[in-house]
Amino acid sequence: MIERDTIKLLRECDAGVKMGVSSIDEVIGSVKGKAMKEKLYQCREEHEKLGQELQGHLDRFGDRGKDPNPVAKGMSWLKTETMLGLERSDKVIADLMTDGCNMGVKSLNRYLNEYKAADEVTKDMAKRLIHLEETLSTDLREYL
Repeated sequence: MIERDTIKLLRECDAGVKMGVSSIDEVIGSVKGKAMKEKLYQCREEHEKLGQELQGHLDRFGDRGKDPNPVAKGMSWLKTETMLGLERSDKVIADLMTDGCNMGVKSLNRYLNEYKAADEVTKDMAKRLIHLEETLSTDLREYL
């Protein structure tokens, strides 16, 4: 049970990291403000570091990880393109990213509750990813 829940939680965190990096990549080219762009780059870097750590743990179990849900990724891309098509501003980007972070926090907390038997190292990584998402959401509020 511990190993099964650990692998499942690692997979969900892996998908969350990939979704976060992809979302930042979608918008960063449109960001005008230097400080906001730097916050996004820093968050992307932290996601990638955590992603490498997650992959190391997945490798230990002989697992490849998990890509984000294609429907969720497609809907995110469509919403981003639509909103930026209407208004290409840091305010819109902050709104999009804040919504994405909030959805990530919600999902990751749900997975933490669902996979209670996961090992403590994996739970800690999930909590660190939640913290990254919460921090970015808070940091971007000044641009809303």
